[in-house]
Amino acid sequence: MENILLLTGKVKFPLTIDPGVWIFDDRKIELDKAFNSTDHVGEDLDDYTKKMSQNWDRELVSQVANPPVTKTTKKFEKEKIMTSTFAMPFAPFIDNAEPETHATKLVIETSDGEHIIMPIEEGMKAMLCFSIDGRPLQDDGPVHFYYGDGSNRERPIKYVKKFIIQ
Repeated sequence: MENILLLTGKVKFPLTIDPGVWIFDDRKIELDKAFNSTDHVGEDLDDYTKKMSQNWDRELVSQVANPPVTKTTKKFEKEKIMTSTFAMPFAPFIDNAEPETHATKLVIETSDGEHIIMPIEEGMKAMLCFSIDGRPLQDDGPVHFYYGDGSNRERPIKYVKKFIIQ
């Protein structure tokens, strides 16, 4: 039961969350990709379109010159699952719990008694890492909490056991 998380408080539907099954969830993403998204702020749309077109052309030429290896998708996905670090967006869980209209805060309770308080909007952008190098987080998990901007990437919130909407 220690790998189960609770999402409670001022919500219509309290949730019991099992990160152990997220490996099969299509919403999971590789943690590195979660924080390496490229924003094209300030870039002209035509310039961006031109760059993307060049990348597309380069990919087509490279596939013709180097056809893909004949690994089956299933085998490739299994290898990826066994070696990658995955995270899950936290927003769908908050949405499914349906916070009350006057709820404004998210409290993260850790197993060592710490309470981290933040605006609920910050929690909506967060990522929950549940697997490092293909292994579940058993020693300091079940999840690591990362802010949506990745500002705590080197020091995520660990030992998370409960989320409380206030």
